Amino acid sequence: MVNTVMHSAPTSLKTWRIGVLAYPGCMGTQVFGMAELLRLALDLAEARRPGGHAVLDVQVLGLRGRSVTIAGGTTISTRAPRGRYDVLIVPGMEINHQVDWDRALAPLAPECMFLRKAYAAGTPVAAVCIGAFLLGEAGLLLGRRATTAWIFAHVLKQRYPGCTVDATSMLLEDAGVLTTGAVGSAFDLALHLVKHTLGADIATAAARVSLLPAERQSQAPFVDARLMPPARLPSFSLQVSQWLHTRLAQPFSLQTLAQAFLVSPSTLMRRVKTETGQTPLALLQAARIERAKQLLHTTTHSLAQVTEAVGYFDVASFSRLFGRLVGESPARYRRRKS
Repeated sequence: MVNTVMHSAPTSLKTWRIGVLAYPGCMGTQVFGMAELLRLALDLAEARRPGGHAVLDVQVLGLRGRSVTIAGGTTISTRAPRGRYDVLIVPGMEINHQVDWDRALAPLAPECMFLRKAYAAGTPVAAVCIGAFLLGEAGLLLGRRATTAWIFAHVLKQRYPGCTVDATSMLLEDAGVLTTGAVGSAFDLALHLVKHTLGADIATAAARVSLLPAERQSQAPFVDARLMPPARLPSFSLQVSQWLHTRLAQPFSLQTLAQAFLVSPSTLMRRVKTETGQTPLALLQAARIERAKQLLHTTTHSLAQVTEAVGYFDVASFSRLFGRLVGESPARYRRRKS
């Protein structure tokens, strides 16, 4: 059985049953923002093609009676799931940087069981932000590619090692399991659903009316390494990383780096790759790009000055590397951050 999350062309007059699964502590922004954008799109479709479009039946579902207390202590009304849904959407939950994941997820066993059974019966599922952790608890990420809020992607990877986590993707689908990036990606998911139910023209119109970007591909431009928890690297790779960070503007030499640690270049390369999954050069490039992002955001340095400050002398080559790792050009990144 292969589940898909609405990859076919829009079907006129079809009724799409979309369930948003609310649960204790989930984020209201993602529950209501998702539902309201879908309803807005439906209104736009009716204005453009009266009676000649699909219908979106959006329901806020709950497994704990007629109401549930969401993040911030607000109680909302829900309805019990009934019948088959074309897609079930799982919002993220309210957490903080000191979250105990076992303690946060254990009470949500009923929701995880519900999602597992629904998917086994052929219903596609989609998770917003750290709603991906509920899919992980349900066993739905095993052997699949997934994303989540970039700041918690490392936790998702550690907790569900059978999942291939892409921390930069805004939206990923693998065999009917769809995951998205951080909090605001709820709107990206909603527009994705609109595109595949009401059409690309309605998705574009809904984005314009809502002042939303029509289609975002990557979280990479929003990643700020300063907000990430300290990397827990083994001692050797941590020392190598620190050595590189203090020499960002210097030309890279594997031979010089190996000499600094009294090992051969091949030994250094093997140890760093084994411990981090990256080469020493990749570690340096990532550190240089993070420094460049800070300079673009906090200074008025020209692109050439920023390029030189992080160890490059060819602006075009640096811009290509920046675009590959960040997902947009240095100029666009600076404009968005200003």
